Amino acid sequence: MTTRSPAAGPATATWAQANARRLARQHLHPDAAAVASPFAEPGDAVAAMLGAHAQVLSAAELSVGLRGAGLTRTDVRTALWTDRTLVKTFGPRGTVHLLPAADLPRWTGALSAVPANPFPEDARMTPDQVEAVVAAVGDALTGAELTIDELSDEVVARTGPWAGDLVMPGFQAMWPRWRQVLHLAGHRGALAYAPNRGRKATYTNPGCTPLPGAEALPALIERYLYAYGPATPAHVARWLAAPKRWAAERFASLAASGAIEEVTFGEDGPAWVVAGDTDFPDAPVRGVRLLPYFDAFAIASGPRERLFPGTAWERALGGGQAGNFPVLLMDGVVAGVWHQRRSGRRIAVTVEPLEPLSKARLRDLEEQVERVAAIMEGAAELTVGPVTVGPHA
Repeated sequence: MTTRSPAAGPATATWAQANARRLARQHLHPDAAAVASPFAEPGDAVAAMLGAHAQVLSAAELSVGLRGAGLTRTDVRTALWTDRTLVKTFGPRGTVHLLPAADLPRWTGALSAVPANPFPEDARMTPDQVEAVVAAVGDALTGAELTIDELSDEVVARTGPWAGDLVMPGFQAMWPRWRQVLHLAGHRGALAYAPNRGRKATYTNPGCTPLPGAEALPALIERYLYAYGPATPAHVARWLAAPKRWAAERFASLAASGAIEEVTFGEDGPAWVVAGDTDFPDAPVRGVRLLPYFDAFAIASGPRERLFPGTAWERALGGGQAGNFPVLLMDGVVAGVWHQRRSGRRIAVTVEPLEPLSKARLRDLEEQVERVAAIMEGAAELTVGPVTVGPHA
């Protein structure tokens, strides 16, 4: 473990040490001895990874299960729709996430304080219009579960025809003006997903009162540093889709208060951790892991070029964007891509390693495929070969 005396200056950590610590804290470390015990509840796993990206809900279920002790997709669904210990809403970068219900006031308070990127001028809304729409969304969804079309009718009726102007580019169509703040309504605690009505998504008001941003935002950054540190303001800016200068100002404020401290991050220069959190494991990561689409570890870990070395940068990133391919980790770094196709209980898993697998590696991979099958409650068949499916949009 890395240690230092108070007078020795900043602690030092290599990228390999930081990566091993991140994997261990999310219970993804292939060495079972590195982890005390996997997470017993879906909410604990989601809290550790700082939200499970749920644009593809089955991928979120797998992300959670991989960090748990015998957790399955049914456990995640039960936590989401029955026990309500998870909430499906808009998280970092305005993308759909599963978040712990107990942490929702902190998440919404922090995300509400992140500067938003402006929309094109002809589609933009005034600050008063934004507030009117968020209030209308919250009122319409209180005690109700509405589809997007039903919600749109309610918002336009409660605000005015301008909210329904078709000025927002959508999927092969133009959306009404108010839709640009749909994710903001989630960040304000006024909107979350409800169970689907057939094939249609529905929304409801989760009844969440956000914490003040001045309290919630520093806490979220510190949680990020605990999970993914050492990190720089640029790493946090990318994770939140926020301006780099704004993130640097937040770090400066946290450093001045003594909440975070600088470390020397190997060849990557200065970075930051939570104050006092300067112990790192010395043992390298060994073994194999499969991570699904948009897994939080692949998206939030930095520097990205360290996690996606060599040919992995070209093969496993969709235009430089992490998460668009499910990835194969070997010894803690991306070393291939994979894909699964389900038909009933049968799950056909194709894994494309970037280098030939030894017999020992192949056995490890077979074990990981069996674990994927157990989490997803199916029976898996492994094929090692090219993945022909392109990146997820």
